Formats: sequence, structure tokens, C-alpha cells
Amino acid sequence: MNLRQKITEDMKSAMRAGDVKRRDALRLLQAALKQKEVDERIELDDAAVVAVIEKMLKQRRGSIAQYEAAQRQDLADIEKFEAGVLQAYIPEALSDAELDAMISEVIASVGENGSPKIGEVMALLKPKLAGRADMAKVSLLVKVKITG
Repeated sequence: MNLRQKITEDMKSAMRAGDVKRRDALRLLQAALKQKEVDERIELDDAAVVAVIEKMLKQRRGSIAQYEAAQRQDLADIEKFEAGVLQAYIPEALSDAELDAMISEVIASVGENGSPKIGEVMALLKPKLAGRADMAKVSLLVKVKITG
């Protein structure tokens, strides 16, 4: 079962259980996935679904910060709940050791053809790490490893 089907099944389960908040959060996710498919005229694979979920999580985190700054805890709680629902569909993050090993491996493969460039390394790492690591952190680690 792919990720898209799992989301649909989970929404049906939430509907059967009468879990309105979870159902609504999953409907938002399905709407975002459908919008992406319609806009780009493609069928989303699991990696693309994870990318959409990550984007939604980033939006939720920003909203939570703004709501809390405005002292609207009721709205912040809704966003936190939705973020929790979305987080369940993100693959488990890589440990620091696994991430370091993957970065070293890609730098070594790129470095065989001369000095490794940060852009080349990041281009190779991004599909491998989609949804499993914070790409800002990865970029920083790659820069540190390449520049010494």
C-alpha cells in the first residue's frame, strides 16, 4: 500500500470512528495532494507526497509561532494537532551517524572526478534524503565536510 492509499484509509477510519478533528486534518492533506496533482498534471509518488507533507508541516510551524505570539492558543492548538497528524506520515529521520555516512559516501563518489562541488553533492543527496533529514542541516554538514 502506497502512502496516498494509507492516507485515504486512515481518513475512512477517522470517519468511522467519528474523529472529526483527525478527519478534517486528513481532508486538508488530501486536498493539498489533489491540488498538486492537478496543477502539475502528474500522479504523485511517495516521495512527492512526503514533499507536500513537509511543506504543510513547515506552514503549520509558522502558524503556531504566529498564533502563540498573538496569544491565540486555541488556534495554535488546532495547528499543533494537524502537525501531529501530518508528522505520522513522514518517514523516520536518519540518525546523525547514518546521515554522516551517506554524506561522506556521496562526497567520495563526486570527488573521484575532481574536487566535489556543494551543489553536485546536494543534488545527489536530496532524493535520497527526502523526508528523512532536514535539508538545511544537510547543506551545512556538506559545506563543513567539503571546505574542511
